Amino acid sequence: MLSLHTNSAALSAQNSISKTQQSLSTSMTRLSTGFRINSAMDDAAGLQIATRLKAQTSGMAMAMRNTQNATSMIQTADGALGETVNILVRMKDLATQAADASATTDDKKAMQAEFDTLTAELTNVVGNTSFGGAKLLTSKATATDATAAGTAYTAALLDKTTKTTAYGDASTGMVKAYNDAVAANTGGTAAQLNAVATTAENMRVGKIAMDDAAKVSDVAAAFSTAVTTSVASSDTGGKFNAALDFQIGASTTEKMGLDLSTELSSMHTAIRSATGEYNAFGLAANLKGAELTTAGTASTTIDKLQTAIDAVGTTRSALGAAGNRLDHVATNLANVSTNTQAASGRIMDTDFATESSNMTASQMLLQAGTAMLKQSNSMSSMVMSLLQ
Repeated sequence: MLSLHTNSAALSAQNSISKTQQSLSTSMTRLSTGFRINSAMDDAAGLQIATRLKAQTSGMAMAMRNTQNATSMIQTADGALGETVNILVRMKDLATQAADASATTDDKKAMQAEFDTLTAELTNVVGNTSFGGAKLLTSKATATDATAAGTAYTAALLDKTTKTTAYGDASTGMVKAYNDAVAANTGGTAAQLNAVATTAENMRVGKIAMDDAAKVSDVAAAFSTAVTTSVASSDTGGKFNAALDFQIGASTTEKMGLDLSTELSSMHTAIRSATGEYNAFGLAANLKGAELTTAGTASTTIDKLQTAIDAVGTTRSALGAAGNRLDHVATNLANVSTNTQAASGRIMDTDFATESSNMTASQMLLQAGTAMLKQSNSMSSMVMSLLQ
């Protein structure tokens, strides 16, 4: 129908041009951003799937970093325990040497001096090895540690050339105060232990007049402070002294548990049995032991040290097994992450070959539509030819 009011051909051309422009705009947007989906309208279902895959991929990337950090922490602890074994082996060699009948008293004293030094370093290595500022292998002070602190005080106080009645009475009272603290609470409260420290300090400054009175609290006060701090703290000890959960995946259920508390407790007990001056919370008492100088003790110390070496080996074995599992976790996470990212890319990324072809086709259609719109607009002039 030929009409002045309605030009159907022009309307159709305009509609076609509008659709072509929209298609061309979409193609140009995809080519400029590199994404096939730039808004939910592009592919609502695909965007929902891709978003879920992206969240999973991001979570797995963080889990991979978690496994690397956990592996580093385990390797740090294992390295410390490896050095612990080296120290214990040397101590066992000394005990074996001291147990021989050819060793003289002076020989044994020299061996004991090295033995005591190695004990102090055992305390340092086990008690102060840390990762990211957190200690790994320490344990909280117990009644045994408090008693050891009392012994340290007594040894420091009695290490004098001269003894006096006042000195002896005061030291007896101090040890009783420690025993009361241990009986009242596993290791004593902070107030009870501090009361003992005060007793020792009173002895140092006024209750005895000796040239070397300053030695009274030098070692013992520091050792008691460490016990006090550990007992008063709500901390349970180092990282591996309690059960740990490593987050090894992007979901709540993907965890790896590690509990070395039993192995660590056995290790600390075994080492303390072999050398009484050892403590598991990091501050060496620096006291003189008698494991190699007392008659008959060097021989029994050999077996105790072997037990300690075995206990450290058991702990290292558990750490090694956990480290191996973390390696497998990291490998699997890398595989899953790679394939998940590939799946997300197939949904989200632009296929440049296809989209370039679509853009070229849209440009050609737009040019053709524009030409046809021009032609359809001239159709109304035919009406005037009929009216002439």
